[in-house]
Amino acid sequence: MMGELPSIQQMECFIIYGRVQNFTRAAKEANITQSAFSAQMKNLENTLGVALIQRSKRGSHLTEAGEKFLKSITAWMDGLHRIVYELQTVDESQPVELNVGILRTLGDIQMNRHIAHFRQTNKNLCFNIFDLEMDQIRRALRDDRLDVVSTYLVAEDFPDGIPEAFAVAHFCWDSLVYYAPLLQPAQVPVTREEILKEPLVIYPKNYFMNKTFRRYLHDVGDKAKPFISARLSTPYAMVYYCQQNEAGALLPERLLKTLGCEEGWYPLAKPLRADACLVYKKDSPKIAQIRAYVSYVLECFADAPNAEK
Repeated sequence: MMGELPSIQQMECFIIYGRVQNFTRAAKEANITQSAFSAQMKNLENTLGVALIQRSKRGSHLTEAGEKFLKSITAWMDGLHRIVYELQTVDESQPVELNVGILRTLGDIQMNRHIAHFRQTNKNLCFNIFDLEMDQIRRALRDDRLDVVSTYLVAEDFPDGIPEAFAVAHFCWDSLVYYAPLLQPAQVPVTREEILKEPLVIYPKNYFMNKTFRRYLHDVGDKAKPFISARLSTPYAMVYYCQQNEAGALLPERLLKTLGCEEGWYPLAKPLRADACLVYKKDSPKIAQIRAYVSYVLECFADAPNAEK
């Protein structure tokens, strides 16, 4: 007679631990207390009768048996998710949820148009939109918590290229401009030297786009350091701040136009563009819905001046 089997929650928690190999981080990702997470792992080991995690004062790591079990159970769990999804979608009236991640610095305002389109053409497709930073997007994609993401692709951040399991669909090049409605630049297009003379609004220190800004401004001169007027987490907050204060920000022209900001922004003397693209897993069980969404976005930008050709 077969003995007791592990619970789904225990196995999901173990997969999380196997990925991060740290109880504190794993418990946080599982959204439970560390003591509850540790209890889940102990109960799993007791059920299996095998030590999966080696614990010590220095930390913890998977045992050889744990490594083997992680590989098997991850594949099994992926298969289970696929079976459940396929069962739920046999009936075409069953809504399908598409989890879409948007790079926070790119802005998600145009999702309103995309969602409205599918409400008209496919009412059984529902959207969950997540406004995230780059590191969060990477983890969520890897963990299958997002179905498709809209992000900027920077070669320097992917030295080994995009993993083979993922597809990339480029939809446009975003031209960044200098937004400073309460300032009057000495010359237009605006030079980097001019930008650095005025207070600048940028993102919090570890944000993805700050690296792009640093690369853009780095060779102006050692003495030309920007005066940071504010560090704000979204482009929308930057727009409002610049409307209320004498400061400037580097923002996508496309986003400003969508917000109705027809004035107060200026082209850059040295162009700065960002490669906007969609990324999704090729073997996702929702691949049909993902492709429908990707095709629609590409169609929306097909006639844009900066669209990828």
